[in-house]
Amino acid sequence: MNSTIVQLVINRLGIGVLTLFIVSLVVFLITSLLPGDAAEALLGQEATPETIAALRSQFGLDQPAYLRYLSWLGGLITGNPGVSLVTGMPVDTMIASRLPNSLTLAAVTAVVSVPLALSIGILSAMYRGSVFDRFSNIMTVCAVSIPEFLIATIAVLIFAVHLGWLSALSRTVDVHSFRDLLSAYAMPVMTLCCVLVAQMARMTRAAVIDQLSSPYVEMALLKGASPIRVVLRHALPNAVGPIANAVALSLSYLLGGVIIVESIFNYPGIATLMVNAVVMRDMPLVQACVMLFCLGFLMLVLLADICAILSNPRLRK
Repeated sequence: MNSTIVQLVINRLGIGVLTLFIVSLVVFLITSLLPGDAAEALLGQEATPETIAALRSQFGLDQPAYLRYLSWLGGLITGNPGVSLVTGMPVDTMIASRLPNSLTLAAVTAVVSVPLALSIGILSAMYRGSVFDRFSNIMTVCAVSIPEFLIATIAVLIFAVHLGWLSALSRTVDVHSFRDLLSAYAMPVMTLCCVLVAQMARMTRAAVIDQLSSPYVEMALLKGASPIRVVLRHALPNAVGPIANAVALSLSYLLGGVIIVESIFNYPGIATLMVNAVVMRDMPLVQACVMLFCLGFLMLVLLADICAILSNPRLRK
């Protein structure tokens, strides 16, 4: 690894840290502008102004915004995102109890969607203009166009209501066998995969087609190389960077799409925890969850950038 690659990776890390700082400022400002606060949500509409003011003072909500931001940012840096205003529990404890469930759902979705999407995208690029390519293009466009909540609703109506094969709710605590695992994760994973596979397949197809139109590929074909060898030995190694970006951007969709999916299937993950915190105006919990989603997105993009840098032969030599 030469100095140029090291410098580029360090620059990407620095940009990621700066972006995370800017995101923290934006998240704090946006959550501060939300109407109402935890004091009003806890005490209800019948509470007197004096009682609300006393509870706000207890929570520290009467302090200036910049002091609250600096205190919150310092807690994030030291690993202490604060205490929930509703339950009184540490925010990191509440997130730690839900994070494994969200990571499991994301991992299962990635294991299913990434190989399937890459296979569809590569085959569509290899047989561009064929019946398979046209059919896959139509299906991917349709899948991208349909919102997640509609896919989830249709899945519930078909597989839970009419057929009775799966449960409408995802009960992860009742998983004791492969059948229970399939029942708990089948519909959430299927809903997320519909859009993920479509996005990744289209971007993978575009990246491989771009490499297949390069002069070195034409030279390999003139030398008698088979189409499969051209794709596997010549096009794919040079398309690692664009494909890595496609996978990272598609998987980052999990950070947003999982909010809808977890809410519909009542999946006990980070997204449902954040939605409940928004309803109760539990801002420390909301801010921590949003920063966790942003951190996941930045890590995916950063890994894609590093893969693109390391796979570039002009930088290696």
